[in-house]
Amino acid sequence: MSLIVKICGLSTPEALDVALDERADMVGFVFFSPSPRHVDFDKALALGQQVRGRAQKVALTVDADDSLLGAVVEALQPDILQLHGKETSERVAAIKRRFGLPVMKAIAVEAKSDLRIVAAYAAVADYLLFDARPPRTATRPGGLGRPFDWGLLQDVELDVPFMLSGGLHAGNVDEALRVTAASGVDVSSGVERATGEKDTDKIRVFVRAAREAAGRLATKPVTSPA
Repeated sequence: MSLIVKICGLSTPEALDVALDERADMVGFVFFSPSPRHVDFDKALALGQQVRGRAQKVALTVDADDSLLGAVVEALQPDILQLHGKETSERVAAIKRRFGLPVMKAIAVEAKSDLRIVAAYAAVADYLLFDARPPRTATRPGGLGRPFDWGLLQDVELDVPFMLSGGLHAGNVDEALRVTAASGVDVSSGVERATGEKDTDKIRVFVRAAREAAGRLATKPVTSPA
């Protein structure tokens, strides 16, 4: 399986064009008003139409009710719903049934104990996304540019693809993939010039760095035990 590269928090046609030109697999749009990357429904409609099937559209919400999720689905016509709040596994399953779309569930990680819930979510979600746990004073659950200890994921075995997020950038994506063997990487603040403002050059560099890192890992010779 080839590496999934997701550029999240896109909010301008220019940044979206670059992500698509670089063949990002997923492009993410944030529907959460406290976020500086939040897009309204009119903008989401225009950006969604711009994608034209060149990547999977991911709609990120945080503890959204069915009414908001329905409005998001109508505006963006997403391929995947990303749930980045405190949604329970039961809520994830209910959303899948209600909207008939694949679901990506974010799990905040700071310590090994945070992974105890993984099995319950893996049973109902189509993708898992491991992100750094935000500080208690944070007003949003992601996009804060903070990595976590990737070594915590070294022994994680899942039947669904898992993605890595939190503090990723072109300079550390190689190490992140080497440590975790993640199915995909998700970047937002790591390709910005300022909070909420995507840098098109950084998008290009990140996507290429991620692809190159995945290529090196795929061709790395397997050593047999003595």
